[in-house]
Amino acid sequence: MSLSTIGTRLGELQTMVAQMNTPAAPAPATPPAATGPTSPFAGALAAAQTSPSATPVSGAGASSAFDSEINAAAASNGIDPALLKGLVSQESGFNPNARSGAGAAGLTQLMPGTAAGLGVTNPLDPAQSLQGGAKYLREQLDRFGGDETLALAAYNAGPGAVQKYGGVPPYAETQNYVTSVMSKAAAFRGGTA
Repeated sequence: MSLSTIGTRLGELQTMVAQMNTPAAPAPATPPAATGPTSPFAGALAAAQTSPSATPVSGAGASSAFDSEINAAAASNGIDPALLKGLVSQESGFNPNARSGAGAAGLTQLMPGTAAGLGVTNPLDPAQSLQGGAKYLREQLDRFGGDETLALAAYNAGPGAVQKYGGVPPYAETQNYVTSVMSKAAAFRGGTA
C-alpha cells in the first residue's frame, strides 16, 4: 500500500469521524410516490436522470459567486455542474474558508490527505478546492459505474463503506447527505435552488 493511498484513506476516515459528530441535515419532506420505487433516493435520482448533465449551472435563483469556477471544474472532470454545485452547497454553503473540526477545508471540504493526493496545495483556494472536489467526485463516479447516488455516498462516507454495504451505507448522516445533494442538484438544474 502506497503512502498516497494510506494518506487518502486516513483522510476519508477523518471525514467519517467528523461527520459522525456533525448534526445530520434534515431529509426533504417529500413523501415517496405510492407506486414508485422504495429507495429514499429514488425521487432525487429520477430528477437527476431526466435532466441534461452537461448544462452549466445558471438561471434564476441558481447563481453563486463561484458558478464560473464550478462550471469549469465540472467541465474539466466530465461531471454535471449542478451535481458539483449541490455538493459544494451541502459541504460548505459556498464558504471558501469553511473548516470542519476534523480538518476538512474549503468549498468541497477536502481532508488534507485527500487534498494532497488530488494535487490540491491550498484547499482554501476556491479554484483548487473545486478542481480537487470535482476530481474526487469523478473518481467515485468511475468507481461506482457512474451512479451519482453511490458516488456521493462515497464522497461522504468513503468508498470502503459503500463497498462494504453494497450501496449507500446505513448511516443517517450519509443518507441525508445524498438526498440533500441530489435535491439541490435537481433544483440547480431547474434554476430554482
